[in-house]
Amino acid sequence: MLYFRNDYGTGAHPAVLEALCGTNMELTPGYGTDQYTRQAAETIRDLCGVPDAVHFLMGGTQANKTAIAAFLRPYEAVLAAASGHICVHEAGAVEQDGHAVLRLPAPDGKLTPELLRSAMAGPVNEHTVVPRLAYISNTTELGTVYTRPELLALRRCCDELGLYLYCDGARLGSAMDAGGTGFADYGACCHAFTIGGTKNGLLLGEALVIVEPALRPGFRNCMKQQGAMLAKGRLLGVQFEAVLRDGLYLSLAAHANAQAKRSGTAGRPAAGPGGEQSGVPHPAGRRGGGAGAERGVRGGARDGRGAHLHPLRHRLAHLAGGRGRPAGADGGPAEIGDQPPDSPVGTRGRFDKKIFPAA
Repeated sequence: MLYFRNDYGTGAHPAVLEALCGTNMELTPGYGTDQYTRQAAETIRDLCGVPDAVHFLMGGTQANKTAIAAFLRPYEAVLAAASGHICVHEAGAVEQDGHAVLRLPAPDGKLTPELLRSAMAGPVNEHTVVPRLAYISNTTELGTVYTRPELLALRRCCDELGLYLYCDGARLGSAMDAGGTGFADYGACCHAFTIGGTKNGLLLGEALVIVEPALRPGFRNCMKQQGAMLAKGRLLGVQFEAVLRDGLYLSLAAHANAQAKRSGTAGRPAAGPGGEQSGVPHPAGRRGGGAGAERGVRGGARDGRGAHLHPLRHRLAHLAGGRGRPAGADGGPAEIGDQPPDSPVGTRGRFDKKIFPAA
């Protein structure tokens, strides 16, 4: 049976469970001050090439909300693709802290320097919110991924415009495997970013790496205020150390992408007129080609705009009959696992339809 509801429906990798059980009866300090959490933070610093400031939180929405609340002043705002997770799948968590999220039209789910410059061209004064942070997610909610040149271009643009660049890495492992980036690229390009564990082998947990020194002071106070400081913090450190040791984190991501690619090539519909396959995205807007259709980096596919598609999203698009993005029951887009089938909002909500018109 193929299961496409989400990519975090199982528990954890055996190595993670073994590490937790092996340390279960040890007495350690609380709130992430234990030796396991310190070791996991040191491992992340080495991988990313950053000198300090690694924090462990429990979930992606919590990490985004806590980070943005800590990084911005009350009148400062976030720029994000309209399909970004903080826009459509976090119930206004960022706005709850008083920060406006300015939604930018990005058909492939990715911010570009041009979009940022256009957003910053309008009047900004004491009567308006002041954009201060550009939010990206990698992999995006539409299944596209950022390459290293794209990240570098965004960072240069953010420096030019006085913005912080923040990457939500809930599916960072899959994005690195599909897009050819590495941990060090995020340390070099982002002011802050998360390394997702929940969707890549852990029971739960996200690591937040704060690269920019100006964003570090008082962060643990903000964590506590936001309810994001786990008393048994070592549970997060133990898990991250288990998957980051010996490259397991990236191996799991590569395996997930390979399985998604495998499912995407099984049971394809027969070719239509001209050799085209119904519902399968085609490169650069071209149709036809069938088996010769261009494939994305390391098993991803490409949508009609030439953007890299995460292979599992490509498979969902194929199953839903979409072209380049997964579709919900009504033809709108679907976010993997974030809405149950009977959700009263989800892909049937009027807000989703406004942001994502049906193809």
